Amino acid sequence: MGSNHKLLQPARIGAWQLRNRIAMAPMTRGFANDASGVVGEDVAAYYRRRAKDGIGLIITEGITPSPRGKGTFGVPGLYSMEQVKGWRSVTEAVHEEGGTIFAQLWHVGRLTHPDLTGGLAPQAPSALQATGLVHRLRKPFAPPEAMSPSEIREVVREYKQAAQHAVEAGFDGVELHGAHGYLIDQFATAVTNQRTDRYGGNRDGRLLLLKEILAAVGDVVAMDRVVVRFSELKDDLAHFRWEEPEAEVQVFLDVFRSAGLRVIHPSTNAFAKPLSGGDWTLHELVRKHWDGDIIGVGGLSADSASEAIRSGVIDVAAFGRPLLANPDFVQRLREGKPLAPYEPSVHLKHLR
Repeated sequence: MGSNHKLLQPARIGAWQLRNRIAMAPMTRGFANDASGVVGEDVAAYYRRRAKDGIGLIITEGITPSPRGKGTFGVPGLYSMEQVKGWRSVTEAVHEEGGTIFAQLWHVGRLTHPDLTGGLAPQAPSALQATGLVHRLRKPFAPPEAMSPSEIREVVREYKQAAQHAVEAGFDGVELHGAHGYLIDQFATAVTNQRTDRYGGNRDGRLLLLKEILAAVGDVVAMDRVVVRFSELKDDLAHFRWEEPEAEVQVFLDVFRSAGLRVIHPSTNAFAKPLSGGDWTLHELVRKHWDGDIIGVGGLSADSASEAIRSGVIDVAAFGRPLLANPDFVQRLREGKPLAPYEPSVHLKHLR
């Protein structure tokens, strides 16, 4: 086991007793039926294999709570009973192997195109078009519609229904994707939210959608079984940076505390890189102000993750590409074997 022993220790986070401190990070795979958003037995086998290997926590690929939240081809959903049935086969497979699995709920907001959303315009806090190309569709992001208050209420309802469906499908918890410039994050960020009603205007207003979704999800899932992913990163705004990183982090954490969250998932591409204008990394800054549990992510190696856990910065380490390349990731760590390298041309195109 060597220096990786911290990763292999059991952990109690939120309501979950995990067999180790290794998480499978959420990764869009696009293998659901594109028309129905239903996952099949191939997806169940894919997640079963990671559970059988011994991964402590599996966080699914992003699952849309609404047909209008779909950001690329083959995205699974949790808004129909057929989708619930498909995910039930996944959770049963993971549980048969002793694993724990969360459903990540993901609405992309303006980062999509009518070709993917049944001909409907993307939804967004403000009618501001994103720059860049839609993933896999390779068309420019379409101009979005600014959501009306009734459309915002409908999205909150869709999140609540998706959370209820996650419970019915047998998931152990729910993660809300509030990061990377998707819908929740679009509301939370001034550059994409220029509203002057109660959902905009200042930090409190911009975070109102997040607060309402947390409250709605909390009606059907205990808050110690809910996780939120948040981040400075924006998928369509490569140069975006928080002007006041510590103040931004503190405002988010205040929302999470008020909602009763115990586990959060700060997201970055570079775990060891300090945020702009300071010496603190995202996870260090979060730990400075948060006494709950933290899932760390961002290009971690087994050794750097083990050290981050040992130093108390994070409690669980999430890995993405290494788990695509190594379905036997945990076994390799236990036996001290080297990890196979990630090859996009191989590992992105197939479920294995």
